[in-house]
Amino acid sequence: MLRITDARTGEPVDAAPARRGLTRVEAHTQGLDPTNLRVLLVADLLVRALELGGTPVWALLAGERQQAELRAAGAALGVRPFEVGGDTGTGLGEAQVLHVVSEGGATPDGVRVAVAPAYGQAPGSPDGVDPAVLRLALLAHPRSTPVRIDPAVLGDAGETLDRWRRAVAGWARQPSRPIPDAVRADLRSAWEDDLDAPGVLSVLRAVETDPELVDGARFETYAYADRLLGLDLTHDLGSPA
Repeated sequence: MLRITDARTGEPVDAAPARRGLTRVEAHTQGLDPTNLRVLLVADLLVRALELGGTPVWALLAGERQQAELRAAGAALGVRPFEVGGDTGTGLGEAQVLHVVSEGGATPDGVRVAVAPAYGQAPGSPDGVDPAVLRLALLAHPRSTPVRIDPAVLGDAGETLDRWRRAVAGWARQPSRPIPDAVRADLRSAWEDDLDAPGVLSVLRAVETDPELVDGARFETYAYADRLLGLDLTHDLGSPA
């Protein structure tokens, strides 16, 4: 079960306390900048994690400025559509509301998931850079840690993403094999522990080089993890070897 740290108390809480109960994820933003884009990305990750656990989710974007621009920048990063909302009242069957906020930002009632600032790279991607590279660069750091996005960080993320996409395309040519139970458990343990995206990435790095895993199992592992990460790791499927 996904546990998330409530910024009000510093204590972990169940992200979906009622099994199959509707959970509202509300991203609170204050305009278009790297920090607010990171808030939206964390909210997207939270929605994906809840849905992977079988929880129905209502995703809302609350903010007073540049919502259209922020939604467009988020879409380029692979963020799924969020309804424009705020002060909507309680949804039918709603069991929990999770508010994703920037540190020092909005203070709504209810569980708050705080996101540290992001600096440097402007929202969206620079010319010629795959938006998934920026997404990976942001996901590689715990959301409680400030992150600076610069050319070196984007370069490292780009190299990793290119290598993984090529590897996934190659592994896909081999017979499919199930994800090992231990690997699946490691992935879920990471993202269910306070939405630990860097931990998920660490599992993928271990899978990449584990000599005991066959390529078909590597492929299935990466495809499964990408349902959370949203990095389009199968992008190169069908490309020439």
